[in-house]
Amino acid sequence: MDSQTPHPSSDTPFTIDRADVGARLRHRRKDSGLTLKELSQRSGVTLSMISKAERGEVALTYDKFAALARALGMDFRDLFGAQDAVASDARQSLTRAGEHIVYRTGNYGYGMLAAELNDKRMVPMRATISARQIEDFADYVRHPGEEFVYLLSGELKICFEDGREALLRPGDSLYFHSAGGHLYLSTGPGDAEALVVCTDAIDLGRI
Repeated sequence: MDSQTPHPSSDTPFTIDRADVGARLRHRRKDSGLTLKELSQRSGVTLSMISKAERGEVALTYDKFAALARALGMDFRDLFGAQDAVASDARQSLTRAGEHIVYRTGNYGYGMLAAELNDKRMVPMRATISARQIEDFADYVRHPGEEFVYLLSGELKICFEDGREALLRPGDSLYFHSAGGHLYLSTGPGDAEALVVCTDAIDLGRI
């Protein structure tokens, strides 16, 4: 079995190595005939960040891997190595507990749901938030589209670049525009777990 494929009977999510994601980025960039500089200009991600990501030295936040995937014409399933692609017109994808792919950064764990479905108009994730303070981040996260978060467990504070804050407890939810800088912070004794759904304004315009 491919080492990058989660075992169907596993009780724990499969965590993908950032070096694997970097290798896929590098392979797709070279296949597209793009230099690091050209991909940086196309995606808005700095050249140094792309270079480090391709070498597996850094894990990318959602805004960065979404921008790179968009610039390279990749689905998230291609980026994260999901197997057995399902056509978008099928509009059905069942993800059993423990079978999702997890991509971890120092502050978040992105549990990608319905990862094998092509051309999704929304990106559903089960997010694990371990960050505790704004200083844990180099910058606020920003990306096109809109975002919905429903807190499953723990306590969560969503901080916005304009100074607004939203405090969530289990069962609370928040819907907001993702283009404004935002960060998730866990404020409880442990990590916070949330269902997060992101949409891309470009894709929504084609519906």
